[in-house]
Amino acid sequence: MEPLGEEIRAEMHRVGAESGVGDAGSVWSAAVGEEIARNAWPARTQADGTLVVHVRDAIWGFELTQRAAEISGRLPGRPRLRFVPGELPEAPTDPSPPPPAEATPEQAREAASLAAAIEDPNLRESVAKVIKAALVRAAADRSV
Repeated sequence: MEPLGEEIRAEMHRVGAESGVGDAGSVWSAAVGEEIARNAWPARTQADGTLVVHVRDAIWGFELTQRAAEISGRLPGRPRLRFVPGELPEAPTDPSPPPPAEATPEQAREAASLAAAIEDPNLRESVAKVIKAALVRAAADRSV
């Protein structure tokens, strides 16, 4: 008995059932941009060379079909494209947001000073807290 691996691989390539999508998969994000890459991803190549691209939903499919010539021109070999709803790779999870910035002692003193004229202690404390948060946010906005 002879191994059938090479024959099976050749037949899968012939009918477009190979799992990879060749060069298109490696350049997809750069060719289409982040927004499209999050909502559409190359899935397989058909026997006739058409690149089947899975999209998040029919709306994305319609929009990208309108831009198929433009997108194809950015891909190696300029393949014909077909957009169909299907499974997309999982998006990388965003790292958790940084913790809120802490007020400096100067900002805390300034907030307390601005709220000092308020007689009610609970209200004074609440207002000072809001002022302190605003000072921290304003400082963060200026540093960018």
